[in-house]
Amino acid sequence: MAIRYQLIERAPADVWSVLADPYRYADWVVGTAETAPREGDWPELGSSLSYTIPLGPRMAEGYTVVRRFDPPQYLELEARSGIGSARIAFEIRPWGENTLVIVDEHPLSGLGNRLHNTLLDAVIQLRHRGMLARLARVVEETHPRARGEKGTASPARSSASGEAGHD
Repeated sequence: MAIRYQLIERAPADVWSVLADPYRYADWVVGTAETAPREGDWPELGSSLSYTIPLGPRMAEGYTVVRRFDPPQYLELEARSGIGSARIAFEIRPWGENTLVIVDEHPLSGLGNRLHNTLLDAVIQLRHRGMLARLARVVEETHPRARGEKGTASPARSSASGEAGHD
């Protein structure tokens, strides 16, 4: 199982606002670039984003469709590219004054599904570590805490919280 979590030192509404912004997708999703709305009103059920995936000197295309939309607690996506698709589920939990984000990803079709094993899950874990750390950074930069506002850790520790994970 490729499940990982990240404590983000902002309120769930702040996290949700970044997840719901189609133009911020490439800022926190590792491996994507040049995102744009494709269909519907992101992140409503059935809406989608298209994006490019840099592969050395070449660019591949992919898109992501919203399969479950239950703000501000759940966002479940199906990411599709030329090599298959994957289910990526986000759970957003209040954690005191902060937010615990849990991501769970599983290949659905294509090469990733055929080759799915513990080694692939380990690779996905590494990708999630980077993705969740980037998400935390984007949320914390987009929604700075007011001076004197409480938090559980100093700002210097906030992006390091991505080191903790669930394997």
